Amino acid sequence: MRRLEEKIISSELAFRGNLLKFRIDQVELPDGKQSRREIIEHPGGVTIIPVSPERKIIMVKQYRSAADQVLLELPAGKLDDGENLNDCALRELKEETGYTAGKIKELFTFYTTPGYSTENLHLFLAEDLDYGKQETEDGEFIEVAKIYPERIPDLVLRGEIQDSKTIVGLMVYYQLLCKREKINPFT
Repeated sequence: MRRLEEKIISSELAFRGNLLKFRIDQVELPDGKQSRREIIEHPGGVTIIPVSPERKIIMVKQYRSAADQVLLELPAGKLDDGENLNDCALRELKEETGYTAGKIKELFTFYTTPGYSTENLHLFLAEDLDYGKQETEDGEFIEVAKIYPERIPDLVLRGEIQDSKTIVGLMVYYQLLCKREKINPFT
């Protein structure tokens, strides 16, 4: 079997921002030829599926400049340097929604766009929620929304949820719910 890995020959930092770095790598391909890769370095983060006592999923609405629209999303945020994953998830949940979680569990980790970004997100399930006060950061304007899990497939398929991390999280939760409650999602 042919090797698939690429070998980095050189790497140049082209831009350093507050959140992201942009680098250009010269790589050697498995066939010995060379190519260029443009990579966005991201510190990683968390996405949280908060489930309220009445079984609603707590979501957020916020304007996203890159999409030029308000998106319905799961709460999420960037991992601070040296921050514990659970602490990050609890912090982001509180900041964006005002809720605190009595139980939190990491489900799995995934890359958002591995073709050009190192962003790696850790998906958490948060339960036993208590509502407090939203603590958004300066310049962050967020509205809280709640949905019933049964609405997930329809919201995704109608394009009302377009954010990839949210789609991944909600579809996984929906599948777990279907298994737990022995629901056939195709009936």
